[in-house]
Amino acid sequence: MSPRRRSEITWALIFVAPAVLGFVLLKAMPILFSLYIAMTDWSAVGNAHWVGLDNFEKMLFADPLFWRSLEVTAYYTLVSVPASMAFAFFLATLLNQRIPGLGIFRTIFYIPSIVPIIASTVIWLWMFNPDFGLFNSVLGAFGIPKMQYIFSEEQVVPSLVFMSIWGVGPMMIIFLAGLQEVPKELYEAADIDGSNAWHKLVHITLPMMTPTILFNLMISMVAAFQTFVQPFIMTNGGPNNGSLFFVFWIYRKAFQDSQMGYASALAWALFIIISVLSYLIFRTSNRWVFYRGGDN
Repeated sequence: MSPRRRSEITWALIFVAPAVLGFVLLKAMPILFSLYIAMTDWSAVGNAHWVGLDNFEKMLFADPLFWRSLEVTAYYTLVSVPASMAFAFFLATLLNQRIPGLGIFRTIFYIPSIVPIIASTVIWLWMFNPDFGLFNSVLGAFGIPKMQYIFSEEQVVPSLVFMSIWGVGPMMIIFLAGLQEVPKELYEAADIDGSNAWHKLVHITLPMMTPTILFNLMISMVAAFQTFVQPFIMTNGGPNNGSLFFVFWIYRKAFQDSQMGYASALAWALFIIISVLSYLIFRTSNRWVFYRGGDN
């Protein structure tokens, strides 16, 4: 190896080293340490005692709130992800039209997603208030009985799903970028064949958008399983554990009950669940995702 080549490799390693070191120290080592903690009864203070798989056995067979939190999270994910994607795609379709003031409309629909999540959560907490909230004030003006929203065990998750639609701005932008990449000649050919708007949507737009749909599906699914701020601020997991999301249950066991070992086991369970779901989505994507050129 020539001296110049050695010098280039040396400087490359020097420039890469901070990123690699940061990943090892701030990502890889904490992940491995959490796996070790999951095998102990560590309470964040004192010594950790090895318990093996006891935390995982407790999770599966002796903790009903584990299944409750998983049920709430799965329910929220199954409803919020399709609803948010459908609404974001609808907005992207509208904003893909050539109309006056299009930039203003795009900005208006995107602004809610850049509002700090704490601030937007507090605003929604007021709107959901059953006594003087905005929604019940509007319902009362039409003589409709008041609803309890997040203060009802049956209504809390649908209310949070409705709230989640507030932040579809980034997903909308991604859908909009995907729509603008659909070849215009396909629509022109469809017009020549006499196709209507529905036929164009089903046979051109949706098939060409499936890679974008796959991306948004993955991102929104992972985000939904990690929902934490809304139940933490608005409901504290209530009422009657109706909004006990999985990540909130991890937080409660770790920082309220000081059961770091058990919380680490819960975190690894969440990692496994998300990994399995991600694998299944990617494994089946070749059946419904189509790329330009015809290759799945």
